[in-house]
Amino acid sequence: MQWLVKSDPETYGWDDLVKDRGTRWDGVRNAEARNSLAVMRVGERVLFYHSGADKAVVGIAKVKKAAYPEPGAGDPRWLAVDLASVEQLARPVSLVEIKADRALAKIKLVTHSRLSVMPIEAEAFQRILTLAGKAAQAGRAASRRRAEFIRAGPRSEPQASEGGPPQGRKLPRR
Repeated sequence: MQWLVKSDPETYGWDDLVKDRGTRWDGVRNAEARNSLAVMRVGERVLFYHSGADKAVVGIAKVKKAAYPEPGAGDPRWLAVDLASVEQLARPVSLVEIKADRALAKIKLVTHSRLSVMPIEAEAFQRILTLAGKAAQAGRAASRRRAEFIRAGPRSEPQASEGGPPQGRKLPRR
């Protein structure tokens, strides 16, 4: 499972998480968000979202310690988890971009915007990384190959003497 957590960067932002090398994620007082904290597991990936004026996903964190009663909360139902930074995104992905992307229209960030902790499906998590440019290097390589193919023009099928695979034989899988 993957997750998304929200924080106002003026209170505690991505740069703070990186500088601190991790933090206790506490102070969650919404029952649905608390229930998400309860099922977080060590090693699961977490998108870090800046609320407030920024309104953008800015980094990837991971769960360092699973849910435990929040120290000092006075009520054992309130939970905390420990998070650690993994990496900053190549560029922030704004809420405007997320809302404009049809593949992300049904994620809780869009449909339940007041939640501070929420699950996010693997496909949506990956789509946000793609929008951030995490897949940009692969995309640039594919664009180069496409451009080379177009420049080369149409080709005929390779003949056996041109080094193509012998007819009727399959190439080994890699």
